[in-house]
Amino acid sequence: MENISMLPIIQKIPLFADLTADQHQSIINAIVLNYYPVGHVFFNEGDAVDENSYMYIIKHGMVKISRKDDFQHEKEVAVLADNEFFGEMAFVLNEPRNAMATVIEDCEVFELKKQTFTTLMETTPGGAAKISEEFIRRLKENG
Repeated sequence: MENISMLPIIQKIPLFADLTADQHQSIINAIVLNYYPVGHVFFNEGDAVDENSYMYIIKHGMVKISRKDDFQHEKEVAVLADNEFFGEMAFVLNEPRNAMATVIEDCEVFELKKQTFTTLMETTPGGAAKISEEFIRRLKENG
C-alpha cells in the first residue's frame, strides 16, 4: 500500500486530522484502493448501512452526490474530486444512505470499512466530537 502518499490525504480529512501517527497508520493499514469507471454507483439513497459498508476517499476522479426531490427527480447536491471524501454521514447516523454517489470521472478511491471507522472513533480521544463537528458542517452545506 502507498503508506507515504496516503498520509497527507488522510491528514486533510477533518475527521482524521488530529489523530496520532499510530491511528493514521491503522487507517492506512485498513484502507483498500479500488478503481471505478464512469457510471458506477457506490450507493443509492436509502441503502442500508452495516459493518461491511464503506466510506470513500477520492484519490483521483470525480463523484456526484445527488438526492431525489419531492417529484423523484435527481438533484445534484455536490461534486467531489481529489482528496475529498463521502459516505461517512451514514456511519455517524447509523441510518440508511441519505444520497446517491455516482462516478462522473473515472475514479481511484480509498475505501474504509465502517467497522474499522467505528473502532477508530471509539478509541480516539475527542473522536465523537470531531465527527459531530464535521457532520453539522456538512448538513449546513448540503441542506
